[in-house]
Amino acid sequence: MHEKSSRFKRITFFKIYLTNTSIRSAMFSPIDYTDDEMGLMVETAIYAQWMHEKNDSLRYARWKVGQTEGEVDMVAIDTLKQKATWCLEIKWSNRFITRPIELKSLFYFCELNNLNTATVTTIDKDLSLMYNNVQLRFIPAAVYAFKIGYYSITK
Repeated sequence: MHEKSSRFKRITFFKIYLTNTSIRSAMFSPIDYTDDEMGLMVETAIYAQWMHEKNDSLRYARWKVGQTEGEVDMVAIDTLKQKATWCLEIKWSNRFITRPIELKSLFYFCELNNLNTATVTTIDKDLSLMYNNVQLRFIPAAVYAFKIGYYSITK
């Protein structure tokens, strides 16, 4: 999907997620919560929680315009209208709460798709703030994953 929430005519980049984060530790060495690879594991864990929903409207957005590249980790699409309905940036960091300006791709995507809210995961901080005309909801990644799992078994 490109930045305007419609499908590519030709896919040149894709992501592969393990269905279980334990597979990574079994194949390679275990990681600590401070390791660089932890961000990828958090992204995999959150996608794995969403897989229980059998939701085929979830995508990620990646684009290149000139020399500028961007990506948003998770985007829900209204399949009939081919429009983004919400987006999520999966981070394993608390720094974006004090430096939301660093979420340039997220703001660009929100602006192009007329989204006025976005969610960003953190390590352990929970906060909402308005920045660049977007209401950002920061939520700990573990809490976000729990909520998705809880929703999928109680709905």
